[in-house]
Amino acid sequence: MIIGMEIQPIERAAVSDEVLGRLVTEILSGRLAPGDPLPAERELALRFGVNRHAIREALKGVRQAGLVRISQGDKTRVLDWRENAGLDVLTALAATGAVPSAELIRDVFEMRRSIAVDAARLCAQRADDEQVARVLDAAATYPEPGEVVTPEAIVAADIEFWIAVINGSGNIAYRLAMNTMLSGLETIGIPAIRHLGLLEEYTDRDSHVRLARHIADHDVEATTALATTLLSRVLDVLATTK
Repeated sequence: MIIGMEIQPIERAAVSDEVLGRLVTEILSGRLAPGDPLPAERELALRFGVNRHAIREALKGVRQAGLVRISQGDKTRVLDWRENAGLDVLTALAATGAVPSAELIRDVFEMRRSIAVDAARLCAQRADDEQVARVLDAAATYPEPGEVVTPEAIVAADIEFWIAVINGSGNIAYRLAMNTMLSGLETIGIPAIRHLGLLEEYTDRDSHVRLARHIADHDVEATTALATTLLSRVLDVLATTK
C-alpha cells in the first residue's frame, strides 16, 4: 500500500474518466509524490471497483497528461507535474487546490495578458473586415456605465470580446490556450475573482471600445499599448492583495 494514498471504490458503473480524475487528483495534491510507483492494474481495478480495461484507459490519459511514466517491465511511476505536465492539467490544478487559488489566478492572468496582448497586436495586423466587425460588435456588448448587470454577464461579455480578438489574430495555439485558461478560471469560480476585486477591468467599456477601434484602424502600436495597459490592471490589483 502506498502511504497517504486513499482510494475509495467507485460506486457506479466503471468509467475510465472518473478513474483518471481520481488518479490526477492524487498526483497533483501530492499524495502521490514524484517517483512513487502506482499499484499494478489488477490492484487498481480492485481498489476502484472497476474492470482492468477502465484502468488501462485511465492510465493512458494520465500518461498523456505527463503525470506518469510507464516503462515496459517496470512499475508505472509518478512524474513531477511541474516539469512534465502541460497546460491541459490547469483545470485539475484549480479543482484539487494543489496551487492556492490566489496564486493560480495570478498565474492565469499573467498568461492571459501575454497571450491577449500579442493576439490583439496580431489581430490589428491580420484581421479581415469580417473579423474586425466581430471585434467591434463584441466591444459593444460591454455594459454601459451605470448599467446593472451580474458579474457573470460582465465576464461573458469579456470572453466574447477576447475570443473575437484571438480569432482575428489567426493563432490557433492562442485559441486553444484560451480554452484551457477559461476552464481553469471557471473551476476557480467568478465569486473568487469578484472577491479579489478583479472585475474593474471587465467593466471598462470605453477602453475595450477604443481597443476595438485601434484594431479596426490596424494601428498596431496603439493596440499593443492599450491592450497592455488594460490587461495589467488585474495584475496590479493582485500585486497588492495579501
